[in-house]
Amino acid sequence: MILLDEDVPRQAVEILRQVLRGHQIEHVHLIKWSGKKDNYLYRDAAKSGYHAIVTNDGAQMADPDECGEVKKSGMHRISYKQRHPGLKGLAVAVGSLVAAMPDVIAELGNADGQRLVTVTGINPTKKRYEIIDPQRDPPTYWPR
Repeated sequence: MILLDEDVPRQAVEILRQVLRGHQIEHVHLIKWSGKKDNYLYRDAAKSGYHAIVTNDGAQMADPDECGEVKKSGMHRISYKQRHPGLKGLAVAVGSLVAAMPDVIAELGNADGQRLVTVTGINPTKKRYEIIDPQRDPPTYWPR
């Protein structure tokens, strides 16, 4: 079972349920844990049978008490960052997370203990597509 922390967009739940079929994906909002302090969140999630938490909260590991709770929980912690503002930043962050999760979960399934995972973000300054004007530069397959 995988729990998405409240800083993860709720819209990611359905996408992750599709790419991680066979895994139960929940969000803290859906299970009525919104606002729960991280110290209790990790403890309660572990007791409830969750194996991993996905978060965008970078400050957790800088706080000794919260970091201690992550360790005590024994759960995998999967983190990602939203480094860019607005909808484009949201798209890049969620896209990076969704693209990485099938491989992350496959590797964690073989782990012999707790793991801390950091998802590498897609670079939004690099184009991830190509646009062709077939009238100016027709590809070889384009009818003449």
